Amino acid sequence: MVKPDAGRQALGDGIRKLGPGMAVAFAAVALSLVVHALIPMLPAMTVAVVLGIAAVNLPGTSTLCQGSWRAGLNFAGKHLMRVGIVFLGLKLSLGDIMDLGWFSVALVVTVVLLSFAGTYALGKLFRLAGDLPLLIATGFSICGASAIGAMAAVKGTKHEDTVLPVALVTLCGTLAIGVLPLLMHPLGLSALQFGQWVGAGVHDVGQVVATAQTAGNVALSAAVVIKLTRVVLLAPIVGVAGGVERRRQKGELAAHQSRSDAAPTDTSTAKATRFPPVVPLFVVGFLLLAAIRTTGWLPQSVIEGGALAQDIALGAALFGLGSSVRVRDLLATGLRATAMAMCAWALIAALAFGAVHLMTP
Repeated sequence: MVKPDAGRQALGDGIRKLGPGMAVAFAAVALSLVVHALIPMLPAMTVAVVLGIAAVNLPGTSTLCQGSWRAGLNFAGKHLMRVGIVFLGLKLSLGDIMDLGWFSVALVVTVVLLSFAGTYALGKLFRLAGDLPLLIATGFSICGASAIGAMAAVKGTKHEDTVLPVALVTLCGTLAIGVLPLLMHPLGLSALQFGQWVGAGVHDVGQVVATAQTAGNVALSAAVVIKLTRVVLLAPIVGVAGGVERRRQKGELAAHQSRSDAAPTDTSTAKATRFPPVVPLFVVGFLLLAAIRTTGWLPQSVIEGGALAQDIALGAALFGLGSSVRVRDLLATGLRATAMAMCAWALIAALAFGAVHLMTP
């Protein structure tokens, strides 16, 4: 039994350890939201990542990011990312998705699957190490940093190994905000078609909104509905990955046991092994909130409050992840991954463009 004094001491130690970094992360979110309010073209989440990258690369704050802030920033990058994914469910209404019609929904699903497979293949072609191909494919094809965080959870990927994929998805999504509106008229796209293209091809929800709103409300509405259709696929794709990872780990454990000299009754290795969940609890929470939103029971004030909570949690997480991106190291190790990400961005844009013309011939 834990004594009350010991519990209070543990709580105080936790606050002292995590408090400085968490406070900085929340302050960065507040600043990001202010910047977005002043310049709507800049998504708050993108600003949060950029602020994190700036903090760890500028003299003065760089030392703090590696020192007293580090524990809190790591906590934000991992755990608040999951909180943000849960609240993302409140943005989903399955009724809006069904209004697209089965043919359009099938096209969006096809684009996501082809984008995922194509980006993963590019990652292997460029010889990216470890889970990088899978994380980049998940983020680019579904919903940016949120999807990367969910996939990292089921794969057991180290926190630091999610930094590069998040930086790349932020880079390409930010480029989309500036580049895609310039291509609308040369490609002969109507406002509706442009919104569909953006929704099917841009990575993060905030980046989709920032890009589509340049063509008006028709484009914005179409982009958001199609984007949220992609977000729905987060749960099944993560679930499949979780099932595959569990099977792989069980296979490795069985092979290890068959090679070992341990007695058949020795189950210590099996008991010590923890397999990743097929669907993490935070993804279940995401689905639950999406289902509740779909019922129409929630008042608008609750939905708006959930959206704000998601912005705060995800913004703090992205600042924490950004604060791990040292530009010098990125230039030394991430050039091949950056080239691969640019190819994937072009591939997904082309797939989305083709789908748009099938939706509205």
